[in-house]
Amino acid sequence: MKPLSDIRVVSLALNLPGPLAAARLVAMGASVVKAEPPSGDPLFIGQPDWYHDLHAGIEVITLDLKRSADKATLEQHLEQCDLLLTSSRRDALARLGLGWPDLSAKHPRLCQVAITGRPRSHEDPPGHDLSHQAAAGLLSPPEIPKTLIVDVGGALQAVNAALSLLLARERAGEGDAFERYLEVSLADAAEFFADSLRYGLSRPGGLLGGGLPQYNLYRTSDGWVAVAALEPHFWEKIQQGLELQDPDKQTLEQVFSRRSAADWEDWAAERDLPICAVREQPHPVEPGP
Repeated sequence: MKPLSDIRVVSLALNLPGPLAAARLVAMGASVVKAEPPSGDPLFIGQPDWYHDLHAGIEVITLDLKRSADKATLEQHLEQCDLLLTSSRRDALARLGLGWPDLSAKHPRLCQVAITGRPRSHEDPPGHDLSHQAAAGLLSPPEIPKTLIVDVGGALQAVNAALSLLLARERAGEGDAFERYLEVSLADAAEFFADSLRYGLSRPGGLLGGGLPQYNLYRTSDGWVAVAALEPHFWEKIQQGLELQDPDKQTLEQVFSRRSAADWEDWAAERDLPICAVREQPHPVEPGP
């Protein structure tokens, strides 16, 4: 028995955050029906293999919510639904009659998690992962980020929001009011990831931004290694293994340059130390049939 095995979800959320959140809910046992517009989900066009992986176990239907018949089909699904997941802008949902005031009046036990661009107290201009990272100070131009941390972080926050709403509903007694609607802002998710920079911890020169020799990147004879020996006992074991005492970054740069990244990784594994070769890319996903 999975924790959400009796929970039914309807998703209108496209692109990455919504499907990723829905996939996590499915992994916890929820039954998910996803309604896509006739044009489909842009994620399918951008990366069909990832789209298929994320939609495994999800029933996908096509609905044109500007048509009354398709809108009626959606309403039938919502009548039996515990949670609605959306990622459209607020005014777009309102124009379709899917604003929360309308939905909450029709479906008194329905919960909704709305993935938005910015918090309700701000305007909601269009945006995606790249623009949210830019606004939060997470970019280093001209390089494009290697991963979509805002979309992934927003998806995980959406799952957290869904769980909190469902738990509040289960705890509510007969006639008790309970929270049924939460917004997850991608801008807030970006700011959450920027906290280590804001507090100076990972800022260039900060303790985790290159300021510690035991938490740093070092060039080897054929690549790089990451040394993450924050705990004193790890740092002591590195010094013992290298026969050094309180080495600075420049000393370690000379030492690590003498061997390959793989050699250093093996050396660390033998001593149970947090040193890892830096890989340029993760292992690629093999294309499906």
